[in-house]
Amino acid sequence: MECQSIQTRSKVGIVGIGFIGSDHLHRLTKTVANVDVTAVCDIVPGKAQKALDQQGLTATTYEDYHDLVNDPNVEVVVCTANNEAHYEIVMAALKAGKFTFCEKPLALDAKQCMDIIDSEKKLGRRMLQVGFMRHYAPEYVQMKKMIDDGVIGKPLMMDQRHYNQTQPEEYDSSRSIIETAIHEIDIDHWLVNDDYANIRVFSPKQTRHVQNAKIQDPQIVMIETKSGINIINEVFVRCQYGYDIKCDVIGEEGVLELPTVPQVATRLNAQYSTAILTDWKARFESAYDIEFRDFINHVSQNESPVGPSAWDGYIAAVTADAALKSLAEDGAKQDLDFPSTPAFYTESEKVSE
Repeated sequence: MECQSIQTRSKVGIVGIGFIGSDHLHRLTKTVANVDVTAVCDIVPGKAQKALDQQGLTATTYEDYHDLVNDPNVEVVVCTANNEAHYEIVMAALKAGKFTFCEKPLALDAKQCMDIIDSEKKLGRRMLQVGFMRHYAPEYVQMKKMIDDGVIGKPLMMDQRHYNQTQPEEYDSSRSIIETAIHEIDIDHWLVNDDYANIRVFSPKQTRHVQNAKIQDPQIVMIETKSGINIINEVFVRCQYGYDIKCDVIGEEGVLELPTVPQVATRLNAQYSTAILTDWKARFESAYDIEFRDFINHVSQNESPVGPSAWDGYIAAVTADAALKSLAEDGAKQDLDFPSTPAFYTESEKVSE
């Protein structure tokens, strides 16, 4: 008789219960198997309990993440707090020897990411996964396989856009890089498997939908890889019309085009139209589900996660740091140089399907 691995239920604590944290709370209790959310933490008094009440759930609530991390009834820490808090929460979770899932970005700069890497290495195995969910989106997975299989020959160029319908005034130019463009910075490196050589960020004519003259929106991010692939990404977080993601990979023999989310077409009032999504959560809902299923499938068996690693977080952070410097210097080219990927992070590169 064939033996099957036995999965136990992972006891998960969530730190930060804002928009994405509440979404992951629902996902981990309603969609993903082998999970018990045993604790929820938010620094705003009463916010964690309110989220639990809204979803009809019961768990221990905390206002200090240290209490959640040190709770013996929490085996896995999911960090969905503000970006500024990611570093200290992740470091505390790793120090406690607990599996950790951290939403992007891993930390605010490359140095903090390297500290996290050093802390994880001391544990002797991978304990952390970064929430770059596009690695799990079926359309990106298919595109990656077609690139690897040489369907269009060698990639020569990439043409992309990342548009959001709107963002609040406090969503400044730097956040357009470290929270929005960071997705393309990460996924492009993964898709073409080629290190970045340099980056430029330009600020074209600005939208009238920004009141603060210091905010630069849209932005154009230009990256060149070591092999010479040229990548252009338009980042526009107040485009008004919807949430619009585009990724074309132009190769020697043809082009790969990322599909849009299928929508029912309408023929009405002498018009033929399809809807455009306005919610990034809806656009990548299946990717988030697959991402967490994969993460929990591994950690529930006391296995290291195999999705985007702390090293991927470091690569993205180094590139984002250079992007911000280029933006501040009116598009000046910033050279990039990365050390070889440590063997520690090359043992389990394949994401489970």
